[in-house]
Amino acid sequence: MTQPTAGVHRSYGAEAAPYDHPSPPTAHEGARSAPPNSPSPAATSTAGGKRARSAPYLFLLPAAVLFALFFALPIGYAIWLSFHKIEVKGLGLGKGARSEVWAGLENYTAALGDSELGASALRIAGYGMIVVPVMLGLALFFALLLDSERVRARSFSRLAIFLPYAVPGVIAALMWGFLYLPDVSPFSYLLDAFGLPQPDLMDGGPLYLAMSNIAVWGGTGFNMIVIYTSLRSLPAEVFEAARLDGCSQLQIALRIKIPMVAPSLVLTFFFSVIATLQVFNEPTTLRPLTNGIPTTWSPLMKVYNDAFTGGNIHAASATAVVLALATFLLSFGLLKASNRRTKQGATR
Repeated sequence: MTQPTAGVHRSYGAEAAPYDHPSPPTAHEGARSAPPNSPSPAATSTAGGKRARSAPYLFLLPAAVLFALFFALPIGYAIWLSFHKIEVKGLGLGKGARSEVWAGLENYTAALGDSELGASALRIAGYGMIVVPVMLGLALFFALLLDSERVRARSFSRLAIFLPYAVPGVIAALMWGFLYLPDVSPFSYLLDAFGLPQPDLMDGGPLYLAMSNIAVWGGTGFNMIVIYTSLRSLPAEVFEAARLDGCSQLQIALRIKIPMVAPSLVLTFFFSVIATLQVFNEPTTLRPLTNGIPTTWSPLMKVYNDAFTGGNIHAASATAVVLALATFLLSFGLLKASNRRTKQGATR
């Protein structure tokens, strides 16, 4: 066998230097080696960030469109109508005899000076003074009762109290209206059988009680659920500590539970006030059953009568805007007063 010559190394394949590592490609070479039409990493990161930032707005877009079409646009159109009126030329016959012109504050001046609107506002005030305290008082009472550990059939009772709220307002008003009528009411039959007097609940002062009963019967369940949910979220350790200190159930309810659910009480109070100012179904449904309810019994009935019976949509729009502003100012004032009282209680 022939030995290799000294100083000569035999190679059996591709030989590479032991410390000869390939150098990284330059920017120019990397750009040439990248496939055509491929985005750079910086551009991809920028596009992904834009999509992530625009995603919430895309999810909100359907709700925003619906809000604009069915809420903001009708409000804007009502405000526009309130500043216009119909001007009649001559006998009002022929093309161009009736035209819509700018009225300024004329419709608002007429609405604020309307005696029927003032009378309807007073009727609603009396109606609200009955409905709101009674409904919230019953809702709080039922919520505290259901939150008690000694009560039985809690689920059934909660459903039974809430069930009237699921009945539509028109159906509830019709049902109670026929129960109020002396000729068809079973209560009148029972009173007559026992020789007791039959009160007329569809005229005069008892009419307020009759309509208030419908609102209380239908709205107590909703307010009860709101207050009861707030009660169930309170920590149980507070009540256990109170019981260890010797507090009774009544003392726990008056001194612990009611103050801790005050925000829920304020919320239900605002909802009840707004619903009272917007009452329409009950008097409108009961009106064909009695002669004691005028067409302008409530402010919303006044708006409806002006728009669809009197045909003055512009005056009705001005009255609706006045009612909306009054509701907003009243709610804002009550909310500010509630927040101020809450802050004073917290500082103490």
